[in-house]
Amino acid sequence: MDEKKLKVLAVDDDLINLKLLKTMLMKTPNVSAVVEAKNGADAIGILKTQNDIDIILLDIIMPVMGGIEMLKVIRADESLRQLPVIVLTTDETKKGEALECGANGFLMKPVREKDVLTKIAQLAF
Repeated sequence: MDEKKLKVLAVDDDLINLKLLKTMLMKTPNVSAVVEAKNGADAIGILKTQNDIDIILLDIIMPVMGGIEMLKVIRADESLRQLPVIVLTTDETKKGEALECGANGFLMKPVREKDVLTKIAQLAF
């Protein structure tokens, strides 16, 4: 039986972080594509037009629409509610708030490749 290939939405306002995430994710055979967004508002737009996103890696602190606000929008939308979301941040005090808002997992930045891939494997399969 073939394993499902994942399409990941990576959301971070730091372009270097986005590129690092994409590089990490594309090394694994379980990921077919990484879509990038620089803030929550752009990511919501992507989610509304691409209904094949399997998992979201979401930075918390961003301009325009931060990760917590985006998470609330996702969890309030029936069509997006079940998407697994892994929150990424440098601010450990945001962990509780993110989990209360429906995050499925939490990783501290800088993220380690092994941790990202392990968390995705746990949530997506």
